[in-house]
Amino acid sequence: MNQALLDKIESEQYRKGATEFGVGDTVRVHTKVIEGDKERIQIFAGVVIGRRGHGLNSTFTVRRISYGEGVERIFPVHSPRIDKVEIERRGSVRRAKLTYLRQRIGKGATLVKEKEGRVAPVAAK
Repeated sequence: MNQALLDKIESEQYRKGATEFGVGDTVRVHTKVIEGDKERIQIFAGVVIGRRGHGLNSTFTVRRISYGEGVERIFPVHSPRIDKVEIERRGSVRRAKLTYLRQRIGKGATLVKEKEGRVAPVAAK
């Protein structure tokens, strides 16, 4: 199939105004859940431990600790089921995948160093 045709079809499916977030950020993912004929919003909050893919096929993995057990969910970035992604806290990490958080327990399993804003140097008088 012609690549230009595929790009045109995919461009209509992209999320408008996608939130920019990275690995290490603590996010709240608002997903639409359909139960019978009712629709509601369910929130999944946790640390982004990885991103993969590009374009329409890109996904991100969110991990949280629920009742002492680690729970991970993989979300497509451009899914129509995702209502919005809120960033609670920016994280500063030096890895592309944070799989080492799986071996940690307690507070260390969710602890990622917070990204510090750049402070302008004070001019000497």
